[in-house]
Amino acid sequence: MNTQLYSFWRSSAAFRVRIALNLKDMEYEVIPVHLLKEGGGQRAPEYARKNPNRLVPLYTDGTHTIHQSLAIIEYLDEIQANPPLLPQSAIDRAWVRAVAMDIAIEIHPLNNLRVLRYLMKTLGVSAEAKDAWSQHWMTVGLDSLEKQLSADKRVGRFAYGDQPGLIDIFLVPQIFNALSVKMDMKAYPTLMKIFNECMQLPAFINASWENQIDAEGSNPPPPSDQ
Repeated sequence: MNTQLYSFWRSSAAFRVRIALNLKDMEYEVIPVHLLKEGGGQRAPEYARKNPNRLVPLYTDGTHTIHQSLAIIEYLDEIQANPPLLPQSAIDRAWVRAVAMDIAIEIHPLNNLRVLRYLMKTLGVSAEAKDAWSQHWMTVGLDSLEKQLSADKRVGRFAYGDQPGLIDIFLVPQIFNALSVKMDMKAYPTLMKIFNECMQLPAFINASWENQIDAEGSNPPPPSDQ
């Protein structure tokens, strides 16, 4: 198999790409990169040569390599049109991309592993303060998403209409993160409705934490009717 995804089971960004590949029904081989053991496999010289930013995911398709989850997902959408992950109209595509970027740019980077590690190991922040940091920025971001999606007529069973697409691909891993730190999700009924719809689908289930070959004894956040 020429198509490979360098992935870590708990990585939100890798999770997104796994969902997209599954929705497209595209075959791929997962190459685990453990982000914690022995200083992090992403720092190993062999991997760093493949991906100088030393992050996951990294997607390889024959001789081509692509990093950054959004770039990978849009590439997949371009090379295999069905099912489409973006709307047909330009304005709706812009809206979908903007909401997905709210997650990818405004929420996730403040809570990813290397930021939290820097807070604790370099700045000496306590575990309690680190958790408070995470929950604060997730709350700010999820509050905004709830307001946007609860008021927009484009929302259906999923974030855009009745078929899963780009926003859902980004939203589900972020909800996993929120549930894993025991955030109270009662304030987000629209987000949780979409999450629950997604988690009925094999593409999302098979991409989730517990179903990865490198998963390490963590139960997935359950669907919720909150």
